[in-house]
Amino acid sequence: MKRSFYTLDVFTDRPLAGNPLAVVRECEGLDSARMQMIAREFNLSETVFLLPPRDPVNTARARIFTPTRELPFAGHPTIGAAVLIGLLEAPGMIAARDLLIVIEEEIDAIACTVRHPKGRTPRASFTLPRLPAPAGIAGSSLAIAAALGLREDDVGFEGHAPAIFSAGNPFCFVPIASAGAMARVAPDLLAWPAAFGHMERPAAYLYTRDCTQADSAFHARMFAPGLGMMEDPATGSAVAAFAGALMVNEKYADGSHTLVIEQGFEMGRPSQIVLGLDIVGGKLMEASIGGSAVIVQQGTIDL
Repeated sequence: MKRSFYTLDVFTDRPLAGNPLAVVRECEGLDSARMQMIAREFNLSETVFLLPPRDPVNTARARIFTPTRELPFAGHPTIGAAVLIGLLEAPGMIAARDLLIVIEEEIDAIACTVRHPKGRTPRASFTLPRLPAPAGIAGSSLAIAAALGLREDDVGFEGHAPAIFSAGNPFCFVPIASAGAMARVAPDLLAWPAAFGHMERPAAYLYTRDCTQADSAFHARMFAPGLGMMEDPATGSAVAAFAGALMVNEKYADGSHTLVIEQGFEMGRPSQIVLGLDIVGGKLMEASIGGSAVIVQQGTIDL
């Protein structure tokens, strides 16, 4: 059976930047094992398989695979799938106004807003289906520094210390003292278990205030060899969980806040992820992830 597929670059406004994503349509009849094989064939950080929704009031159902396993939720597949559905199914509507697209993922149904203003790159955003929460105790700064090829004093700044949070997928958030230290990161996989081996799916999200672009709040890198990717150019689910780490370490006033997180620059794939925070009484009440996406390729798979 011929099934159409598209690749998109997500969290960028131009091709050949951001995080690549494959989206396969007409996926009825594919079982989990076949989807995993196809994801391994694409060999991108994630591949999305679109299916009819379980609940007919929703737009589509999405299953998300890395080259090695299925994920219950991921940010750049959600943004990319929502933009693609809008471009293919309702191009006129998203050119005129925001369009609500609801995508069923394993974690929950996710409400996405898609818009494609004339002369601009299509964008999508979604409210987190689950607010971030602590997901374990981080290893020592010494062990983490060794796993990243850094000195212990490269880890931490302004009271920020390593912490594990999850908004669907767990990440160890590692504050890095400077742009220079971030550039020197060289993961040592032999030391990785001592720092992150207690996590079910070890993934380290590194961040620093030293940014490349003036409008960015943080500069980040993400390493997850256990998920089949050494480094990821843009990680929406990590930024979703990052909101939890920020609420512990930052002093945001009540109200709405918008933060731009830059990632992927060291890989030659610059990305920008927009994190929205709504705070009431000093507590995070709602958070959102947003960004642009562009179609790069399309074709068919005969499987």
